[in-house]
Amino acid sequence: MYEGAVQELIDELGRLPGIGPKSAQRIAFHILDSDAQEMTKLAAAIQTVKEKVKFCTICFNISEQETCAICRDERRDGSKICIVEESKDVLAIERTRAFNGLYHVLGGSINPMQGIGPEQLRIRELLSRLGDESITELILATDPNLEGEATATYLVRTLRPLGIEISRLASGLPVGGDLEYADEVTLARAFEGRRLAGSGAAPAASKDTDFEVSTASSDG
Repeated sequence: MYEGAVQELIDELGRLPGIGPKSAQRIAFHILDSDAQEMTKLAAAIQTVKEKVKFCTICFNISEQETCAICRDERRDGSKICIVEESKDVLAIERTRAFNGLYHVLGGSINPMQGIGPEQLRIRELLSRLGDESITELILATDPNLEGEATATYLVRTLRPLGIEISRLASGLPVGGDLEYADEVTLARAFEGRRLAGSGAAPAASKDTDFEVSTASSDG
C-alpha cells in the first residue's frame, strides 16, 4: 500500500476494465515519471470526452452531435440495420467496408449473472425504429459468446413477429488458427456456415452471402 494520492490513483486505475493491480501500479508510476504537461493533456482529453461525447438519439452510437455521422449520411442503405452490443463493434464493422447500412447499439448483452436483462438494453428503442416500413433486414452482430448468443436468441423471438428478415453474422474458425485449439461453439458455428468447395460455390448450410449464416422470418 502506498500513501495518499498515489494509492488513490492506483485504486482508480484498477477499476478500469482489463487493468489488474500490477498494471494499475505500473500505469500510476508511468504517470508520475512522465512530463507534467503531457499528463495535463491526458487529463484534459478525459474531461473533454466526458463533456462532449454523447449517444446518438437514433442508433445510440457515440457522437458529439445529436445524431452520429453514420445516421446523418444519406448515402447509407436505410433498409438494413446491423444490431451490435457496443459502439466499438460499429467501428470494427466499419473497418471491413463490407456493410453500408445503419446500426443500432444495444448497450450490452443479456447477462443474468451481472443483473443485465432485456430491460436494461435498448430493445424498446429498436422496436420504435422498426415502425419504418422501409427497413427490410435486421443483421444480428452480437458477440459469439454465451451472452451474445442469448441476446441474439431473445431478439429473434422478439422481432420475428414483425415479418422483417433477420440474419446472423457467420462465425467460425479464424484464418491462421489451429483446429485443435477451437472450442465447441466455434467448431459448431464453422459447420453451420460451411460452404461448397470451388470458386463461386454457394454455401452448403447457409444463404448465399458472406455476411450471413442463417435467417429467420415471420413464417417460421
